[in-house]
Amino acid sequence: MPCAGRTFELWLLLGLTIFCVFANTSLSVFVDTRAVLHCPNATSNVLVVTWSVIFRDNTSCIRAYRTDSNKTREKTCTDERISWDSRPDQNFALRINPVAITHEGYYKCEVVTPDGNFCHGHHLQVLVPPKVTLSLGENGTTVCWAVAGKPAAQISWTPMGDCHTVEEQLGNDTVTVQSTCHWEDHQVSEVSCFVSHVTGNKSLSIEMNPG
Repeated sequence: MPCAGRTFELWLLLGLTIFCVFANTSLSVFVDTRAVLHCPNATSNVLVVTWSVIFRDNTSCIRAYRTDSNKTREKTCTDERISWDSRPDQNFALRINPVAITHEGYYKCEVVTPDGNFCHGHHLQVLVPPKVTLSLGENGTTVCWAVAGKPAAQISWTPMGDCHTVEEQLGNDTVTVQSTCHWEDHQVSEVSCFVSHVTGNKSLSIEMNPG
């Protein structure tokens, strides 16, 4: 009797790609949301569907479904947040719920039919909206933060002042941006910080201390 790992590899031989009609797309999703990745439409009866995933840390996962036996198999798929969107005999799509930064990577669905193989790859990017705060600092300065965003946010001011912006790379690939501004004109009574980010823009205003 072959071992379980060898049996899995043999079971997938039917899905080996000789020629694959291929398409790739890029997909950006918000962290902590639900994402559904779809397979290509087949032109005839489906024999085997295989999802092959390579995550951002170079770990991998394989999920497969064989229609004639109505059986599913998986290999090194330990994340319970990734699963078939419903029953694979009804829908070949893959679901991620909720999405985490660690789910970034390349997701390929291969559909094997008697007429050939059809593949669709998804380059998945996870977006994280930053937390925006604005406060008065010392010596007449004002500080605007865009905390833990992915990718890094951009900060601008109204009115323009003497500003210094720094970025702090966090361990989970998010970035905190801090912009500190000073206005020589003491007649400035209110300032606004505008944070631009792919997940949405935000503007905050604050009154300056008299004098």
